[in-house]
Amino acid sequence: MAYLRSSLVLTLLSMFISIVLASPMTYNVASLGAKADGKSDSTQAFVSAWTKACASVKPAIIYVPVGRFYLRQLVFSGPCNNNAIIMRIAGTLVAPSDYRILGNTGNWIVFEHVDGVTISGGILDGQGTGLWACKASGNSCPSGATTLEFSNSNNIAVHALTSLNSQMFHIVVNGCHNVKMQGLRVTAAGNSPNTDGIHIQLSSSVAILNSKIGTGDDCISIGPGTTNLWIENVACGPGHGISIGSLGKDQQEAGVENVTIKTITFTSTQNGVRIKSWGRPSNGFARNILFQHAVMMNVQNPIVIDQNYCPSNKGCPGQVSGVQISDVTYQDIHGTSATEVAVKFDCSPGNPCSKIRLENVKLTYKNQVAQASCSHAAGTSAGFVQPTSCL
Repeated sequence: MAYLRSSLVLTLLSMFISIVLASPMTYNVASLGAKADGKSDSTQAFVSAWTKACASVKPAIIYVPVGRFYLRQLVFSGPCNNNAIIMRIAGTLVAPSDYRILGNTGNWIVFEHVDGVTISGGILDGQGTGLWACKASGNSCPSGATTLEFSNSNNIAVHALTSLNSQMFHIVVNGCHNVKMQGLRVTAAGNSPNTDGIHIQLSSSVAILNSKIGTGDDCISIGPGTTNLWIENVACGPGHGISIGSLGKDQQEAGVENVTIKTITFTSTQNGVRIKSWGRPSNGFARNILFQHAVMMNVQNPIVIDQNYCPSNKGCPGQVSGVQISDVTYQDIHGTSATEVAVKFDCSPGNPCSKIRLENVKLTYKNQVAQASCSHAAGTSAGFVQPTSCL
């Protein structure tokens, strides 16, 4: 009996120890000195919370209560002693309204070399309107800061986060593996410069789901070295659409492959689904791309491949794109074009687009049949395709 009693005590003790070890440590930034008044500098309190959470061998929660927290640049660096840190945000993080404070730093909030970080809820207010006005005036201005960047990190989750009025890009995923973002709201004025919603590069196994993005640039931009990307159920507009590229800026460049973009609504955007590459030599590529179930509402260029991208006609005139574009499928794309040419494949004369597929496409212009334009593009069409395929 004594043996049974002692073994029961040992079992209960080990269960208690397991529960204690598994229960996360919570660090409230307000308890560490953060002030929710939108004016007091709370940067150090957030740094302290991260330092404690990262040092913890147990899972950790950084809690940001309701209120507005003024923050200068924040760099959250790993590796950490645990791979389960949740930043739970009930309030709003506010960047300096004076764009000169962050304008040349490149980033406002950065997570680098971390594993297993989740951001849940909250609002990031980049306060970028002052910098946009500076750029619009033609004066000399800093380039601006990205609101949130994940760099060289793995197993990242972001959900129910809102990003407002970034100076430059809203969210950047660079050199990461296994990233899931869902329920995001990204907003900036339609005329705000370079305010891409989400930019991905040199990353694999990234998912963007159930989000609403409206900015002055690409809703989502997909840079070199992006593989196994899944984008689903996104509303885009205003903005420049969803772009793969620009690719081929560098002669030696990682390619883009295995990309699925489905169930997207584009509203009054400059482009719908776009692939663009610089018109100059490169070993880059884009292949195995699926655009599926897209609705275009008054979109200027619903379907476009542009391999003659050459901003300001510098560094590329007279050259052809080396980027190889192949195995691109457009399936169930319908709606209205704001211009007469709804489908435009302007491919490289030196490296023509190949294996382009159009399936069940219906795009109209002013209630009339729209037009298609093809240059150096080869492929097939199936089902109902309007405008008539020029492949």
